[in-house]
Amino acid sequence: MTEVQNDIALASRVLYAQGVLDAFGHVSVRASEGGFWMSRSMAPGLVTAPDVFLHDADGEITGNEVRPFLERFIHAEIYRARPDVMGIVHSHSPSVVPFSVLQDVPLRPMCHMCGFLHGSPVPHDISGIAGDASDLLIRSRSMGEDLARHMGDANVVLMRGHGFTVVGRSLREAVFRAVWTERGAHLQQSAMAMGTPQVSDRR
Repeated sequence: MTEVQNDIALASRVLYAQGVLDAFGHVSVRASEGGFWMSRSMAPGLVTAPDVFLHDADGEITGNEVRPFLERFIHAEIYRARPDVMGIVHSHSPSVVPFSVLQDVPLRPMCHMCGFLHGSPVPHDISGIAGDASDLLIRSRSMGEDLARHMGDANVVLMRGHGFTVVGRSLREAVFRAVWTERGAHLQQSAMAMGTPQVSDRR
């Protein structure tokens, strides 16, 4: 097994242990040979190195009879649009989902660990490309392209009624940001329950 396969397996289990990933969600790393590394479709908390496969630039696994994640297009299209991104985490974090359905209550950097949240766009609404009957999943290249376009050069994009996707210049940075997106959302909910949070807009 390669180092990147071990790293993705470890990151998946760490994020599950931290409550950022549930029975779903996924982690990927850009591949030096093109495409990206990600596990086959399975619960993140169970991922081991042999479960991690090389996907091509379109998100397909070649030469192996394994089932890829349905939402691999999130990763494929962000990597295609963002040469700076080396790692991606997609999560259905319960603390973040409420912010994904509120256009007028943005997720803000509540502490010094969450500064990367500056510049995040309003939540991405998949109905713009998939219609109101959508199941909210990014299940095609065109949907992935729409998400990547909406994300722009931000570090985090919320996805209406779904969760969030975070990027990093390395897998470690993406994992750090995923953990602190979840924790930051929890802190913001707690602060809002007590009063009006004072939040700096400076990076």
